[in-house]
This record gives sequence, structure tokens and C-alpha cells, in this order.
Amino acid sequence: MTKHPWLRRATFLSMIAALGMAASAAKNLRSKPQFEYVGGTDTMRERCQGKLALTETAIIFECPEGRVTAPFDSITRMEYRSKISRQVRRMKLHWALKPPSGGGKHNRLFTVVYRADGRLHAMVLKVSPDAMRPYLAELDLRVGHRVDVERFY
Repeated sequence: MTKHPWLRRATFLSMIAALGMAASAAKNLRSKPQFEYVGGTDTMRERCQGKLALTETAIIFECPEGRVTAPFDSITRMEYRSKISRQVRRMKLHWALKPPSGGGKHNRLFTVVYRADGRLHAMVLKVSPDAMRPYLAELDLRVGHRVDVERFY
């Protein structure tokens, strides 16, 4: 039994908020595509517009051109930034579609690096901050480590 019952209430309320965000994200999946494939190690048409789904075990990006699945337990890095970080660029990934250099003062690129078939893979999706916001907390909880989000001051 904890000494602070308010701590249990706060934890419970934060879990309810996370579920609400997940429900909001699921609702967004049924609406228009909000994600664009702009780079990655899988062969897919540039600017392929699709939807992002968080299942029990993986992140799935699906568009008319195909789908990319990144199992949660294989994800090594996630970031949401205005451009691809130096850490990702230095990984010497075999890009099938090289991502844009980015820039600006707004986060737009969601990058997921994961291991499959004994090598590193990546997908880079362009998404607006409003569309990405509901996914950030859910990803932190499901993957087990945080999405590296670039902060602007």
C-alpha cells in the first residue's frame, strides 16, 4: 500500500488519458491519410500517402503502394524532428529512398529504425505535429523507450 493515494489516482488518470489518445488515433486511421512515406530502406513510391496503425506488437504504415511493419521489440530508435538526426545518418543504412534533408522550425519527420533480417531498416514518414501528437504517448508506452522529439525555443 502506498502512502500517497493521490499518486495512484494520478497514475490511473494518466492511463485513462493515454487510452483516450489511442482512441483518438484509431479514429484518425479511419479518416484521410495523414502520413507520407518520404524515405526508408523498403522500396516504396515516394510520397505514398497512408495511415499509421499501432497494433499489439508493431507499428504498421500502410499505403496503396504497400506496407512497412516494425515490431516493437525490434525498434532501436524513434525520432520526430525537423530533419534526420546525425545518429541516424551515421548508421549507414541502405536507403531505397533517401529521406529529405529537412530543416525549418517545425517537426515533420517521424523516423523509426528497427532491426529485421539481421540488419537495420528505417522508415521516414512526413506528418504534421497535430496528427503526430496522439501517437507520441502511445509509442512511449508500447515500445518501452521515448520518441526523441526535437524541441524549439
